[in-house]
Amino acid sequence: MTLPVLTSPLLDVTGVRHAFFTRQGGVSTGIYAGLNVGVGSGDDPAAVQENRRLAAAHFGARNLVTAYQVHSAETRIADGPWAADPPQADGVITATPGVVCGALAADCAPVLIVDPEARVVAAAHAGWKGALTGVVEDAVTRMIGLGARRDRLRAAVGPCIGPRSYEVGLEFLDRFTAVDPGHARYFSVGAAPDKRQFDLPAFVLARLAAAGVRTAEWIGRDTCAEPDLFFSNRRAFKQGEPDYGRLLSAIMLEA
Repeated sequence: MTLPVLTSPLLDVTGVRHAFFTRQGGVSTGIYAGLNVGVGSGDDPAAVQENRRLAAAHFGARNLVTAYQVHSAETRIADGPWAADPPQADGVITATPGVVCGALAADCAPVLIVDPEARVVAAAHAGWKGALTGVVEDAVTRMIGLGARRDRLRAAVGPCIGPRSYEVGLEFLDRFTAVDPGHARYFSVGAAPDKRQFDLPAFVLARLAAAGVRTAEWIGRDTCAEPDLFFSNRRAFKQGEPDYGRLLSAIMLEA
C-alpha cells in the first residue's frame, strides 16, 4: 500500500527522508478511518500496529521509534527501537541511520529538524504546553550534543491546528503572557470579547528561532479544517465523537 505524504522542501536534503503522513491509507475504520498510528487511542490495537508497520515500510524500515507523549519539554536520544516500553517524552533524536524518529499529533504541532552535515535528526511533538515550556529547545540542545550546529539546523512544522481554528479563553492568553508579555503577539481578537485566536504554528516557529534555528517553515496545513486529510482532537470534540486518531510525522537518516 502506497501512503500519501506531505513534505517540506527545507528537509529535502541528501541522505535524509521525511514524511508528514495524512490520515489517508491504512486499515483503521470508523472514527479512526485510515492511518491511525496512536497506540493510546481506543482503536483496534491490531489495526494500529498494521498502520505503524505500513508507515515504517514507507521508509524501508521495520519499526517506528516514538515516545509515550505527555505534553512535556523532554526529548530522548535513540539509536534503535526502545529496549523496553517507550519513555515518557515528547521528542526523539538520533544520529543512527535507519532509525525512524516519529512524533504523533492530532492538532498539536509536529516538528522535524535536521542538521544535514552532522547527520542528526529529530521529531518533536509541540502542543501548546510543550512549546511554552521548551520541548523545541530541548530537542535542539540534544542535537547539538550529538554534533549538530545551530546555524546548520533546518526545521519544518507539520500539519497542526491553524490560527483560524484555535479559539481560546483569556486565561490561556494570561498563561502565556505570564511567561513573557511579548507572547501576546501570537493571539488575535476572537469572536467574543473573552475569546482569542491562538497562532500555534507561529509560536512554534518563534521557539525554533529563539533556539537558533534560522531556517524553518510551517507547511501551512490546518488539521482541524481538513477532515478528509487529518485527524483533529478539537474537531472530534466539537462533533461529539468519543475519541480521535493520531497522525504521524517522521524523519530518518539513510545509511
